[in-house]
Amino acid sequence: MEYNLQRLSAAGISIALDDFGTGYASFSHLTQFPIDIIKIDRCFLRDLETNPDDAAIVRIVLNLAYSLGIRTVAEGVENENQLAYLRAGGCLYGQGFLLGAAVPASRISELQRIDRRLFAG
Repeated sequence: MEYNLQRLSAAGISIALDDFGTGYASFSHLTQFPIDIIKIDRCFLRDLETNPDDAAIVRIVLNLAYSLGIRTVAEGVENENQLAYLRAGGCLYGQGFLLGAAVPASRISELQRIDRRLFAG
């Protein structure tokens, strides 16, 4: 698998590690594979505002990703407070109902022109 991921990465394809912090996504994958993106699992965002442990985990993942030069995507962004916490921590990409329902790839350019909250540098 590592060889296949290396070939895809060399071809310019970004490799994302989904559901980071849960299941099979582990720290060893960050050095073993050419990971470009970490997707923070929604379970850590759900109680971000009320559970200091979840907030700490999100902050640690964001800091780790920054240190390794890996982009982050937060899954399950549901409210403005979560969005503000993520942006303050350096997370520039998100998914969730606050940002909109899933749409076909053909509409991405249109949506970027409408709402630049997570696309601004």
